[in-house]
Amino acid sequence: MNKEFTIIGVGSPIVDAIAQVEEAFIEQIDGEKGGMVLVDAEAIVSLLESIPREPTKAPGGSAGNTLFTLARMGNSTSFLGKTGNCSEGEFYRGHFSKLGGDSSRFKIGEIPNGQCLSLVSPDGERTMRTHLGAAMTLAPEEISAADFANCSHAHIEGYLLFNEALMMRVLESAKEAGCSISLDLASFEVVHATRDILPGILRDYVDIVFANEEEAAAFTEIKEDYHAMAAHLADYCDIAAVKVGAHGSYIAQGAAVTKIEPMHAAKVIDTTGAGDLWAAGFLHGWSQQRELAEAAKIGSILGSAVVQVQGSVLPPHVWEDVMCAIQA
Repeated sequence: MNKEFTIIGVGSPIVDAIAQVEEAFIEQIDGEKGGMVLVDAEAIVSLLESIPREPTKAPGGSAGNTLFTLARMGNSTSFLGKTGNCSEGEFYRGHFSKLGGDSSRFKIGEIPNGQCLSLVSPDGERTMRTHLGAAMTLAPEEISAADFANCSHAHIEGYLLFNEALMMRVLESAKEAGCSISLDLASFEVVHATRDILPGILRDYVDIVFANEEEAAAFTEIKEDYHAMAAHLADYCDIAAVKVGAHGSYIAQGAAVTKIEPMHAAKVIDTTGAGDLWAAGFLHGWSQQRELAEAAKIGSILGSAVVQVQGSVLPPHVWEDVMCAIQA
């Protein structure tokens, strides 16, 4: 463990509600299956009322899933984002503190905390509908280099790209504070919506980019050649990681592309948080200056474990097995 290497997450502190639903339920709501669509407060309440069984609650958000996992692994962590002035906001901040994370950089908004309803269909695919709540009210003028003081690395979720002014302020402040930066591309919708600004951001600010095959295809316009996707992304950043689920992952640095074999998941129950936990494993290994292939294998162990449970938080008995596998 490198206690002197502090990783700060930047993103929307969202409380997840995870619900198992049938295909027919997904078909009757707007938007594509497998994607993430932002909705208003009224829509999230309506959806929560219409789901057939009580959802499971957990702290979430893309950067949140990554940072909570890093904190649980014993890394020095912090988080920058705006929580609500409500019990859900307290739940989020308290949970992070309990894992050893530094919760002093959370900002507290005037309205309730953000929520994400993660609808999990029988094939394990998750379709997300998110109301950002207080997280949406984080303004560029609230961010400065002081928020990143004494941090070594900033991990930023791609959903921030929807607010260009905020994203630019975060990137500039992190760089001013001397942080290296990783960006998770978040979803193919994010890539499509921000294609005008994304190449410049990757080239000028980002050291590590994480993408799944859909996000990488959306950015590179390359179809099904994962090796080529990773190589193309590495033209912009020092390190590019393309995660391809059951087909493993591809790590590119410079002209070198390495394929990492997948960890076998006995049964896929829910893909919620798989990419976020993969990023946590990778950053855990990378921050300890391990070989990139080894860091990616740690990512694979976590990603494989989380798809076999519901939600993005691994139960204690699974966590013990995962930590044993990583140490081995």
